[in-house]
Amino acid sequence: MRSGSSRDREVHMFQSLYARLSLALIGLFLVIGLLYTLITLVTTNRYMQEITQHFNQDLAQRIVADRRLVIDGEMNDLALKKTFSDYMDINPSIEIYLLDKQGTILAFSADAGKVKRKQVDLAPIEAFLRGEGFPLLGDDPRSHERRKAFSVTEVPAGDMPAGYLYVVLRGEEYDNAEQAVLDSYALRYSAGSVAVSMGFGLLTGLLLFHWLTRRLQRLSSVMTAFQQSGFTSHQQFPERFDPGGDEVERLGAAFEEMAQRIADQWGQLKQQDKLRRELVAQVSHDLRTPLAVLHGYLETLHMEQGERDGESQQDYLSIALKQSERLKGMLEDLFELAQLEARETKPVCEPMALAELVQDVIQKFQLPAQQHQVEVKWHLPQSPPQVKADFAMTERVLDNLIGNAIDHCEAGGRVTLNISQQADFALVEVMDDGQGIDEAELSHLFEPFFRKRKQGKEGGHAGLGLAIARRMVELQGGTISATNNPHGGACFSFTLPLA
Repeated sequence: MRSGSSRDREVHMFQSLYARLSLALIGLFLVIGLLYTLITLVTTNRYMQEITQHFNQDLAQRIVADRRLVIDGEMNDLALKKTFSDYMDINPSIEIYLLDKQGTILAFSADAGKVKRKQVDLAPIEAFLRGEGFPLLGDDPRSHERRKAFSVTEVPAGDMPAGYLYVVLRGEEYDNAEQAVLDSYALRYSAGSVAVSMGFGLLTGLLLFHWLTRRLQRLSSVMTAFQQSGFTSHQQFPERFDPGGDEVERLGAAFEEMAQRIADQWGQLKQQDKLRRELVAQVSHDLRTPLAVLHGYLETLHMEQGERDGESQQDYLSIALKQSERLKGMLEDLFELAQLEARETKPVCEPMALAELVQDVIQKFQLPAQQHQVEVKWHLPQSPPQVKADFAMTERVLDNLIGNAIDHCEAGGRVTLNISQQADFALVEVMDDGQGIDEAELSHLFEPFFRKRKQGKEGGHAGLGLAIARRMVELQGGTISATNNPHGGACFSFTLPLA
């Protein structure tokens, strides 16, 4: 017994496009062969009838004239019988009949038992006598259905025609000889030649189909492999499909692009899943610290009620309140980032004066900057650009970047903010003169919970500010990046589209 896999392969083979095209080609060749044979037989028979009729057009007249069938206007019966006998011996392929004016058979050269008709249709005879085009087929007296080529002439009797001498040019003897030729070696050889020619054409067609469908077969195998890999691993084709080629080329190019995109999306999903797990672990770790401190101080106050003086209790409560505020800020940042990633928060972009917003934000940070002994300066162009952005989101981005820059400056440091216009975007740069950023950390700065950079004076942040800023800028159609200044410090810059 064959295994299930071999049966599946066999079924798959007969379900392939190449197999179906091959079966269609075989069927087409068979139909063409049958039609060719039928048309050849019909046209050959008609051709032979026409040639025979043209060649023997005057045969009936010659018989009448040569055999002196009419003497002094009367039919010579003895000459007629002798003509029948002689022509059956000399040319057995013809049959001679004597007809009256109504087409009734009066005499004939054939065997009496084989003549089935008593009368012949006169319409073809009259058309022959009028000289109409050949071939003209008349009734065959030996059959009720068959019609054959003939020659005919009028046989006179006095002043009026007594009837017709009707000569069937391809009689029964001719039919028997023709059938013998059809069964002969020559015809079989011709049929064999036709079969060989059709076989060669069929083989050539199958090879051409194989050559034309091989790209589809490779494309199908690569698609199957891509499906079996769970749409995660795409095997590249050895040659590149041309998007401007034929249908197969365009299909292959479209599949290549689709498969690559699906594979990339799977990779992104895996990366996002990995980041999600890391995010959960990081959130758990970051939330545990302030929560543990808050719980510890509250538990101490609860256990030592009445044992500590008012000042000590106030210190404990201040520390607990500070940790609760830190915890609240972390949760708010986490919730905000989750909304931005899920696109639940969408920007409402409208034209606005970016310089005015920058001045308002800098004014808000003047007091914290003085407390940290940091100078905040800004440089605006003579014609400040108008941008199309969300006011609240842009303010939040500036808050994060300026606050982060102040936090990483030493006492006596400086934070500088520049605004410029580049092509279709406005560029905002926030620079500090702190210790800068390690080159290995630049590509990770905007990831959630990344805190590798040296902590600022406040410290303890959750590492979500830059991630929130990046998402807000991207939602508004801009970009954000971080670099190190040549003379020390870091530079955070972002772009917004012009109004």
